[in-house]
Amino acid sequence: MTPILELNNIRGGYGTIDVLHGVNLKLEAGQVHALLGPNGAGKTTTLGVCSGQIVPSGGQLLISGREVNGVSSDALARAGVCLVPEGRGIFPNLTVTENLRMFTHAGVSFADIQENAFRQFPRLQERRKQIAGTMSGGEQQMLAMSRALAVNPSLLLLDELSMGLAPLIVEELYERVAELAAEGISILVVEQFAQAVLGVSTVASIMLHGRITRTGPPAEIAEELTEAYLGGTTH
Repeated sequence: MTPILELNNIRGGYGTIDVLHGVNLKLEAGQVHALLGPNGAGKTTTLGVCSGQIVPSGGQLLISGREVNGVSSDALARAGVCLVPEGRGIFPNLTVTENLRMFTHAGVSFADIQENAFRQFPRLQERRKQIAGTMSGGEQQMLAMSRALAVNPSLLLLDELSMGLAPLIVEELYERVAELAAEGISILVVEQFAQAVLGVSTVASIMLHGRITRTGPPAEIAEELTEAYLGGTTH
């Protein structure tokens, strides 16, 4: 089967400075692929390339077998590629309901968006009248995921889902990630807390200095992570 996402020898970064130096990665349909590594390894930049926010300076970015180098992030979003960025990116001064209404710009009805959000995250229904910025970090992350899921994506990109959250909340969020994968959504997740994501991952990769240095089963990758982190910049 054709991979949902494929990076072939991708180079790219910011301005004239490349952060990625020949990244090769594949994400098959329905997989959860964990991209792990120390700060500065190039993980978030990789998501930027995958979501169309960063145009690669070399190599091929393929979505479902079609090259999409230079395709805008808006066009990729309409094609089913959705990013939940680090820091969540919600509207903190609006209520939960108002945030959900803002997601209708993608052409999905408000009723459908609200129904899906409350089905996936019942806590959001309890908080529907609350100002989003006053909710807990975990609840804000649920709202951010609801925005991405509003357009029924085929490829979900998650950046540091666990950042600043209590372990029990992280576990709850990753249970939902596993359920989404079981429903057929392919997921690439960048994570600093490896153990949080390895339990729900199908495959995992270690990234160091802008390159994928190892890809394999999560159990094998877990054994190699300590060496990788000690060899790079620690969190």
